[in-house]
Amino acid sequence: MTDQIHPWTAFYGPSVRKTIDAPAYRTIGDFVSATAELYGDRPAFTVCLPNGMNGTLSYAQADEMSDAMAVYLREIAGLTTGDRVAIQMPNCLAYPIAAMAVFKAGCVVVNVNPLYTAEEMAKQFADAQPAAIFVVDMFADKLVETMQGHPIPNVIVTRIAEYMPAMPRGIVGLVQKYWDKTIKPITIPHIRLPDAVKAGRAKHAQTHNALEGYRRAIEPDDVACLQYTGGTTGVSKGAMLTHANILMNMEQTMELIEQFEKGKEVALTALPLYHVFAFTVNFLGMFSQGAQNILIPNPRPLSNLKRAFENYKITWISGVNTLFNGLNGEIWFQDTPPKHLKFASSGGMALQGSVAEQWETLTGRPVLEGYGLTESSPILTFNPYGKSRVNSIGVPLPSTEVKCVDEDGVDVPQGDPGELIARGPQIMKGYWNMPEETAKTLQNGWLLTGDVGVMDEDGYFRIVDRKKDMILVSGFNVYPNEIEDTLAAHPGVDEVAVIGVPDGASGEAVKAFIVKRDETLDQNAIRAYCKEHLTAYKVPKSVTFRDELPKSNVGKILRKDLRAEEQTKVENA
Repeated sequence: MTDQIHPWTAFYGPSVRKTIDAPAYRTIGDFVSATAELYGDRPAFTVCLPNGMNGTLSYAQADEMSDAMAVYLREIAGLTTGDRVAIQMPNCLAYPIAAMAVFKAGCVVVNVNPLYTAEEMAKQFADAQPAAIFVVDMFADKLVETMQGHPIPNVIVTRIAEYMPAMPRGIVGLVQKYWDKTIKPITIPHIRLPDAVKAGRAKHAQTHNALEGYRRAIEPDDVACLQYTGGTTGVSKGAMLTHANILMNMEQTMELIEQFEKGKEVALTALPLYHVFAFTVNFLGMFSQGAQNILIPNPRPLSNLKRAFENYKITWISGVNTLFNGLNGEIWFQDTPPKHLKFASSGGMALQGSVAEQWETLTGRPVLEGYGLTESSPILTFNPYGKSRVNSIGVPLPSTEVKCVDEDGVDVPQGDPGELIARGPQIMKGYWNMPEETAKTLQNGWLLTGDVGVMDEDGYFRIVDRKKDMILVSGFNVYPNEIEDTLAAHPGVDEVAVIGVPDGASGEAVKAFIVKRDETLDQNAIRAYCKEHLTAYKVPKSVTFRDELPKSNVGKILRKDLRAEEQTKVENA
């Protein structure tokens, strides 16, 4: 790469490599073991419940337990290299043990949203064909229905309070079983996680070199994780992410972020670890830094984060726009913003300028926006600290190329909008069992993102919108992100989503869905505000007020659900 072709490298810090030839480790299992040996007894993972009850595993404990669990999977459960293993649990101490064990066993992690219905689980299991599953007891009852058509031979059950001290673990168990009644009898054959670890530990003592053998059998280009896309723009697909993909993306991201101090960071993980960003950056990335990772099982309501902020010296947090917007509005957060925070990271959806500005005013620290996709492991671009730009997704990571092209794949002039395409060592191997979809998305070594973006003269990128979300009003392209960002700055607006709806006169019309912060707000006020800030054809023709907007499991507002509602209205009219 040269600076003339890739101007963004001029904005890298002095110690940032422009290219990374290869990851420091062959496999994720190698990485975990070496890093755990380096940080030993330092706290690695801490689960923090809303009432402040907590439990912690050190680097050494997580390493030893995952060693034992890997041996269980191979020697007792009978799995072989490349077998898929589903993990279906919220953030808790059991998650890193399970994921690390799967990697060390030479198997493939299949992350599953614990909130999925039995029907959604069945679709994913039919595609992935897992040979084992780690599941939290709160959701294990759904397996009965799911496994009727897709039996999974090995079921390992855990609980939210697993590996917390005995007293809080017992209290949580009693509350869940008798007060909340969230724990139902598990009627399928299974083993409890601590019992599986114990059995694996005993077997490990008899098979001294087993772990080394598992790791030798896999290559950097072998699939490590089958990460299913969110399905926010269509059918969910399993992105095949290799050991090299994930390790490189972790290393690329940590390379560009120079503010982390190894062995000193305290990360707050409110995003679920089964989400690709939290998986690569929060879970593995912060592990590489020797950080203490504070795991939040459920960040809703946002008051669930209060004790974590009070009890730990949080230096970094990641989230989506809705999380930062919500925290900005919490009285307890306004009264005592985190004192040790270095910065926050945003992704998953557009970071609205007004939200970022309010966060920085409140905390004194910036939210740095990045961009990526499941298919890119996931990070492609990020804003360098001290050189971030408003409404920008930043610059490409080291060893990453990004450009904007037209419908024919030809580079557009600088400053013109075009589809973002990218290539680099973090790009997936392809979609699992979907060669035709792979061919549509990976072309000549480039990943077609489906997002419309613009590159400025310095090589900073800005997302205009999703191609599929663009609204065509009387022949003009209207991008929902722009209108949403404008409306989010209105003091009476809490949340907003914008879509296009059929309109006989103009083809499509702009429609806004708003959650009010000011109850006196009405449609006329919204339209008048937009007329002050937007060209006439961008002003919403109609406004609907809602108590809440549909969101994904990580808090991303789902425009597709709103479009589906509008389509149903048209069909039933």
